[in-house]
Amino acid sequence: MRRRSGHPQDPVYSVTSAPESLRDDQAERMRRYLVSMGIRTVCFLLSVLAIVVLHWTLVGWILVVGAVILPYVAVVMANATRARAVGTVAPVPPPDQRRIRERPEDRQ
Repeated sequence: MRRRSGHPQDPVYSVTSAPESLRDDQAERMRRYLVSMGIRTVCFLLSVLAIVVLHWTLVGWILVVGAVILPYVAVVMANATRARAVGTVAPVPPPDQRRIRERPEDRQ
């Protein structure tokens, strides 16, 4: 390929500024949701243990409240999508602006 004279070299873009893939984002959100639901299950089981077996009613009811609130928190966290790309959108100038600025009758 020939290199055109008088034209600046094409810019090279970096992949490090690319956003996380959709698959990785969904996997991370699923993992956070499952961890929250696991904590909720543990809270529920500990609340049953605290109220029924140990007769710790205050601790048991605090764990019940935690088991009731955690699903809402888990769903909100799971629906939190990835951050949008940061940056500004700038116009891309054509490679040869002089040719565009000329009128067709001036080119002959």
